[in-house]
Amino acid sequence: MSPPVALLRTLRPQQWIKNLFVAVPLVFARHLEDPAYVLRTALAVLAFCALSGAVYAFNDVRDVEGDRAHPKKKLRPIAAGALAERDALVASGVLAALALGGCSVLSWKLAAVAAAYLAQNVAYSVKLKQVAFLDVGLIATGFILRVLGGAAAIDVPASGWLLACTALLALFLGLGKRAHELAWAERTGGETQATRAALAGYRLPVVRVAMFVIGAATCAGYIAYTLDARTVAFFGTDRLVWSAPFVALGIVRFFGLALWWPRDDSPTEAMLKDPWFLLDLAAAGALIVYVIYAR
Repeated sequence: MSPPVALLRTLRPQQWIKNLFVAVPLVFARHLEDPAYVLRTALAVLAFCALSGAVYAFNDVRDVEGDRAHPKKKLRPIAAGALAERDALVASGVLAALALGGCSVLSWKLAAVAAAYLAQNVAYSVKLKQVAFLDVGLIATGFILRVLGGAAAIDVPASGWLLACTALLALFLGLGKRAHELAWAERTGGETQATRAALAGYRLPVVRVAMFVIGAATCAGYIAYTLDARTVAFFGTDRLVWSAPFVALGIVRFFGLALWWPRDDSPTEAMLKDPWFLLDLAAAGALIVYVIYAR
């Protein structure tokens, strides 16, 4: 594996799809048809992708010894010796500096949010990911910061409803990943601490119940948002609720991937390869755009 390929793999571009949450304010603020707003949002998404890559590189250097003892993570470029730790740290620093510099050119508010996102993720990588439930809470906070960053990039207020729904969805996905890891450890006979330190503080039955509660709250929160009087007045229609069944179907499908039909991949990775989930996601996205922008 050549060093450039090893570096690219370390930056985890397949995970950058999470940064599309930066574009949520653009869509729901009805600016998708404005080229200037689209450009600013695209640049903000790229900045968060760079920050994500920087964090992944930093994290893999921090965890290199543990990764070498893990059956799957030992194949990561740094753990496998395909990328030098020093080169990864240099790349991490350069990407972070470029991302923060670009954000400051666009908006000081965006730069502040991006800096908070970077600081939180560094703290997560250094220590906080070892604390059960706090680790999932910080993952949710990362998604909230993405949405706030997208709002700052185009200077629009972030909807409280959308922030709440984003937080609930992120908590649900994070708990699903932990449930899968616990089940994987049980199935393979491995120790949970060897998979992830924080897993020692989780219990699978508790995580399952929490997933059901938060999954239901996510669906209820989204429905409440679509039927809220301010939402109906802003969009001029109550038809956004038509997308709620697709949100519910996506939640149920993720339950299946995490708990009922688990695969070797984590459920957050499996859902991006699952044709039924992707079809549901595409249908939900198309319907939301149609309701918001159809004249």
